[in-house]
Amino acid sequence: MNTTPRNPPPSAPRRRGVVGVLIHESRWLVIRRSRHVAAPRKLCFPGGGIEHGESEAEALVRELQEELGVRAEAQRQLWRSQTARGVDLAWWHARLLDPISAMAPNPAEVEEAFWMPPTEIRHLPELLDSNIEFLDAWTAGEFQLPDL
Repeated sequence: MNTTPRNPPPSAPRRRGVVGVLIHESRWLVIRRSRHVAAPRKLCFPGGGIEHGESEAEALVRELQEELGVRAEAQRQLWRSQTARGVDLAWWHARLLDPISAMAPNPAEVEEAFWMPPTEIRHLPELLDSNIEFLDAWTAGEFQLPDL
């Protein structure tokens, strides 16, 4: 007996996220996630989920405002990946429109934010796997960052 329905239900839409790569004086912005979010206290680049009807660039600008209290501009998409949990990630280069001193991490989402050279970020033990993959792809030359 065949148990496959004739009209199977549509699969759930894939979850999508956006990640911001912000660079200042050869240092990249890294955040420590708060205790109150998924992957608590892990290190990563800022970003989050893309809401229905929102573009990747719009989501990135919104996430940077929510997480860090700063206005930013999405510059260009750098890379794409998929997490082990099936989330499709779009990695974007962005720039702050506000001074760095205006950055005020939202404690509900971000415990701390700091700037580091990318070569040091790669070896942080608390770094999310997706961020390691991104840094490895960059090191392998899969994409280029703009001249800064």
